[in-house]
Amino acid sequence: MTTGPLIPRCMSTQHPDNAHWPMFAEYSQMSAEEEVREAFYVYNTLGVTEQMWDHEGKEVDSNVVSKLLAGHPNFFKKKVLGKNVFLTLRVPNPERERSSSKMLLEILESIPRSFDTASQFYKDGGVPPIFEIILPMTTNAIELNRIWNYYRFYVAGKADRPVLPGDITLGEWIGDFHPGSINVIPLIEDKPSLLSADTIVEEYLKGKELPHQRVFLARSDPAMAYGSASAVLLIKIALARLHKLEEKVGIPLYPIVGLGSAPFRGNFKPTNVKSRLKGYPSVQTFTVQSAFKFDYPEDLVKKAVAIINKTTRRAPHPVDDEQPLLELIEKISRTYSRQVERLTPLINSVARFVPPRRKRKLHTGLFGYTRAVAGKRLPRAISFCAALYSIGLPPELLGLAGLKPSDVKTIVEVYPNFIDDMRDATMYFDPQCLSILPVRVAEDIRATMRMLKLDEKQDQIHQALVGALRSQIKKDDTRGIPDLITQAAKVRRFLG
Repeated sequence: MTTGPLIPRCMSTQHPDNAHWPMFAEYSQMSAEEEVREAFYVYNTLGVTEQMWDHEGKEVDSNVVSKLLAGHPNFFKKKVLGKNVFLTLRVPNPERERSSSKMLLEILESIPRSFDTASQFYKDGGVPPIFEIILPMTTNAIELNRIWNYYRFYVAGKADRPVLPGDITLGEWIGDFHPGSINVIPLIEDKPSLLSADTIVEEYLKGKELPHQRVFLARSDPAMAYGSASAVLLIKIALARLHKLEEKVGIPLYPIVGLGSAPFRGNFKPTNVKSRLKGYPSVQTFTVQSAFKFDYPEDLVKKAVAIINKTTRRAPHPVDDEQPLLELIEKISRTYSRQVERLTPLINSVARFVPPRRKRKLHTGLFGYTRAVAGKRLPRAISFCAALYSIGLPPELLGLAGLKPSDVKTIVEVYPNFIDDMRDATMYFDPQCLSILPVRVAEDIRATMRMLKLDEKQDQIHQALVGALRSQIKKDDTRGIPDLITQAAKVRRFLG
């Protein structure tokens, strides 16, 4: 397959899934200033060549380019920002996040300012330090085209317009606006959109002469909405379809997959990168989230990043017959939705004690960073996952009740890591947790464990911690719950 040498293999993200916090952070919640330090750390120390700069739902430093270049001039003289290392902005989606919609315009306006800053630093006026943005919750090509056209005509394009009738142009007055255009990366998160990823991309490419196109497939939010196994099957179908589209349109399509360290969110950690590379051979860019970076020894993280950087992508696992997978997705999703509906009060009661790791802000009203499943309001995926692990119930077990051995065989054919992921998850299963679950859900979990026939021994330290946490819940004594959640997360090496 075509592999672009300048398309990163790893993208550092700011997902707050870490149990430990980094040495450069003063407190457990990283500030905007500390995230600038984090960006330099991943470039300089870990060897990750791309940092996502997340404007969605959190405090963010808009002067990141000037602070990086001014703070580390020797490094960035050798590693040119925008050529050797990259900063990619994740922006609010104005179609979904109305309270933050105008922030999108501010972010787009900041791109030419960053170019001017870099031009002064490099004294060549050539390489834009920022030229790509990620649009979350993309559902159609129109959303992408609006941003692509707005930037071309209303940001860069306004340089040619006169300030007054018959007057000099805006460009003559305050200088040109570079880059002249930007790349827009769709971040595709829900089932209908994942199954239409190739259609969305093909429509977006019409009328454009682009050298390549990146496509970001979410892993956590589909798991949250439909169950972990369903999320993987959706991604496998999407990757196979994108591969066919790449052959059709004749330009490289570079998939990004957002994998976290918890098995529920991807099971991507420094100790198993080879299995993930094998499991997602056509993926170009893997997200290196906070637990990956900060919950393992630094040398191990650097070695894992080096392994990823040295490999090249290949063709995806073939999906010869989609129909059995689509039927399994529906089957798992129905069971998962029924179970989560019954578990919602318990999940929400524990999730409020999950310690935050980044300074976030609400951005869509009271439930700014929540998700809805089965019509119930729930926390976001990391807190959702942390809450269930903290009572001894790995969320990977949800949705699988009622599967037959033949169903598992079908899953494994396109998702070879399925059994390994379940072993990694059930290491933290505590059978005693069933006593606090709704009766029907507890029966489902027993049936799931019998069906999987896993012989993995549970982690005894983790069991003691989650057992103590359940005792606190039963006694309605919440004082020690945050600390127990943190201790158990450190044993797992991820928060959620």
